[in-house]
Amino acid sequence: MAHLVPLAEVDENKVTPGVLGFIVFAAMAVAVWALMKSMNRHMGKVDFKEPPGAEGTPADREAGTAARTTGSPEAGPQQG
Repeated sequence: MAHLVPLAEVDENKVTPGVLGFIVFAAMAVAVWALMKSMNRHMGKVDFKEPPGAEGTPADREAGTAARTTGSPEAGPQQG
């Protein structure tokens, strides 16, 4: 196995992460930093204000949204 990973030096008497472990940890840290930066940028674009006319209970708003997006539940399939 040691000949497959040239950056990892294997010593039977010592267990350390070595250079390869540091490189993997540093790459993961950079990836997490990039993801956090991207998430922060995307969260900055989100508008949390409700549109005017969105009054009523949350159940009423949910029912109204469902009726608007799927059509009226009583109408059934359109023929014609």
